[in-house]
Amino acid sequence: MNPLQLPILPAAPVAASTPPLDGLPVWRLGFRPFYLGAAAFAALSIPLWVAIVLGQITLPVPMPMPPLLWHAHEMLFGFAAAVIVGFLLTAGKAWTGLATPRGPTLAALAFLWLAARAAALVAPYPLYAALDMLLLPLVAGLLVAVLLRAGKRRNLPLAAILLLLASANALFHLASRGLVDVAPMTALHAGLALIVMIECVMGGRVIPAFTLSATPGLKLRLRPGLELPTLALTALGLACWVLAPAGPLPAAVLGLAAALQLHRLLSWQPFVTRRRPILWVLHAAYAWIPVGLALLALAELGLLGVSAGIHALAVGATGGLVIGMITRTARGHTARPLRASKAEVAAYALVLAAALLRALLPLIAAAGVPYAAPLIAAAMAWCGAFALYLWVFTPWLLSARLDGKDG
Repeated sequence: MNPLQLPILPAAPVAASTPPLDGLPVWRLGFRPFYLGAAAFAALSIPLWVAIVLGQITLPVPMPMPPLLWHAHEMLFGFAAAVIVGFLLTAGKAWTGLATPRGPTLAALAFLWLAARAAALVAPYPLYAALDMLLLPLVAGLLVAVLLRAGKRRNLPLAAILLLLASANALFHLASRGLVDVAPMTALHAGLALIVMIECVMGGRVIPAFTLSATPGLKLRLRPGLELPTLALTALGLACWVLAPAGPLPAAVLGLAAALQLHRLLSWQPFVTRRRPILWVLHAAYAWIPVGLALLALAELGLLGVSAGIHALAVGATGGLVIGMITRTARGHTARPLRASKAEVAAYALVLAAALLRALLPLIAAAGVPYAAPLIAAAMAWCGAFALYLWVFTPWLLSARLDGKDG
């Protein structure tokens, strides 16, 4: 196995050693509260952000940080981090056959996440920062303990990635208070880069595997020798974007990484999935990674503002992969068919439309279209997508599995 292709999903189901079925189903496995929380936060926070930006509302209590920093931080370390935590707590049980946090422990983790989201709006900054910095290290520690008990050391790098995300988050809070000589936005860019790398590693593991399992007789045109250069150049390009001065060299690295990522995606034969929305959404979302890297390359050359590339990666790749994975994995772990309903397909389309609108917003505004109109349209599409997710999945995530099993 390529060392960078971390085993995201088990090769075969593992009989998990778990307590008897008791308590509320929502506290039985990590994906349930964290997927619900992430989707609700996505649906509520973006309209709030747009209303604040456009001066339509004023919060009764001053926010502990500027609205732009709140928006960028919370989408990374509130929304995306919740999905990552929910996924890893769920996958950890499948990998090891051991119980991951459930019951009161899982409830405490979920309420810690929720408390930090509320504190970001109304609490004194030190309290908000303290609450916000606790979750990722706690989950990393719990994941390490389960992996070590099961002897699954090859999955330990995922806990290391969580700790790197926690470090970027801590750096953001220190920078926001002026305690380190780093711009807060640089720490947020580092967080986005880490999340994109998680998506590259996980995408390389699950997207071709899902495509093969759903398409009998399909042979993918994989080039294993390109995996390491693709991931390494992507990491190097993103590191240059975060840490190095803008210029031709970072642009060249990002451009080459974009080309290799596009080649990687095409080798997975995305066009064979066009009749299976639960698959094509993952391919379509992953396509935003080469697009985002290419847009960042143009920004490095001063040909484009950096916002387009950031939102291609944050809304297109991250938002698209999130909506695709939280529908697929929630269906699988509630014992439902891996087939998207019409509401889910609409949610996929809305997230991708939001990404297109948000990435093109600078160009749309430059063409003379009032800035507010496409911004509101993108926000409505994003909000609508996650509202649809909540409408379909909330009853399922609050109820026991259809097959009566644990989880």
